[in-house]
Amino acid sequence: MIIVDNALKARAEAGNPIRVGMIGAGFMGRGIANQIANSVPGMELVAIFNRSTDGARRAYTEAGIEDVRVVKTVAELEEAIAQNKYSITDDAKLLCQAEGIDAIVEVTGTIEFGAEVVLEAIAHHKHVILMNAELDGTIGAILKVYADRAGVILSACDGDQPGVQMNLYRFVKSIGVTPLLCGNIKGLQDPYRNPTTQEGFAKKWGQKAHMVTSFADGSKISFEQAIVANATGMKVAQRGMLGYDFQGHVDEMTGMYDVDQLKELGGIVDYVVGAKPGPGVFVFGTHDDPKQQHYLNLYKLGEGPLYSFYTPYHLCHFEVPLSVARVVLFGDAVMAPLGAPQVEVVTTAKIDLKAGETLDGIGFYMTYGQCENADVTQAQNLLPMGLAEGCRLKRDVPKDRVLTYDDVELPEGRLCDKLRAEQNAYFGVAKPMAAVG
Repeated sequence: MIIVDNALKARAEAGNPIRVGMIGAGFMGRGIANQIANSVPGMELVAIFNRSTDGARRAYTEAGIEDVRVVKTVAELEEAIAQNKYSITDDAKLLCQAEGIDAIVEVTGTIEFGAEVVLEAIAHHKHVILMNAELDGTIGAILKVYADRAGVILSACDGDQPGVQMNLYRFVKSIGVTPLLCGNIKGLQDPYRNPTTQEGFAKKWGQKAHMVTSFADGSKISFEQAIVANATGMKVAQRGMLGYDFQGHVDEMTGMYDVDQLKELGGIVDYVVGAKPGPGVFVFGTHDDPKQQHYLNLYKLGEGPLYSFYTPYHLCHFEVPLSVARVVLFGDAVMAPLGAPQVEVVTTAKIDLKAGETLDGIGFYMTYGQCENADVTQAQNLLPMGLAEGCRLKRDVPKDRVLTYDDVELPEGRLCDKLRAEQNAYFGVAKPMAAVG
């Protein structure tokens, strides 16, 4: 967003930077720390939480910041902020509670812990920027309700593909074109990948094997497209999305979709494997005015009825600070649920599962996630992928079958299950929603 740079410059010149606390100091967290410290005037990353303070210290060190304090209390953190010092801690609640922090960036990718952090931040009137599609796609709708009640903003972020799609979606709408498809471009989709098959790639890039697996097995893109659907009112054309394999340019795909079906569904989210420009995103839209159709053809977008718009990259951590600025300075959420979920991510057996086994997590060996329309998820009592970890199987489930709540025993006492039940009760059966205006 071009307006953001001048607004940040003004905050820098006034000596009044946006003060940010970050939850998580993994691969992406370290990138965000480096970006804020060295490339974003008018913003300060004043504190980092990590389960290991060594990890938090590493994030600052890699950003060129050596002088950090280990803080154990809110008072110690607030004193450090007042003295313009940087803090690290192994207690995430300190960042949520401290005065002087304007916004929290949540970068853990966790669901149970992430939910605890988000609720604590909201309770203390902090804006929250999520780099956590897994949390958003599981209980984001009810967390948004909590944020609205507290008068703060819960937002996804720029940089990750969902935020880039949402920016493009908003642009397309702003020029009078009606978006009918939000798409994500992938290089690989194999639901049977696991941390063993992905270990080499993970080591090459310094990432965790299960995280890389979640990209490869389709779970991550399912969460990403689900939160785009929930922010736009779109659906999926079928379970798992259409997911065409196409080696050309996305511009050449406009004839592959049934425009009437897209309109009937109110638009869909989807992905394509192998298309150019990878790893970007695209939006297909339509226009009913013949005069504007003539201009669009003149401007090399073709004769329609679908017109292709794309962004040929997503720059992840580079853009996250811009999301913080949009939220804090302009009250502009990059992306958030409109209301009741429209698309869910459901748990699918990656292998033959046996009664008595306990399910592992997202991007591991036992399950993968697929998108499904929320009304189907509720009608069939399907188990959300974000809640699957730690569930104990009551019966055998064959490979590629979607699990239901009846197949498992939930762990006791989880906040995420409580919030999910609250979300279901609050919204009831998912109803069609109006798209973003």
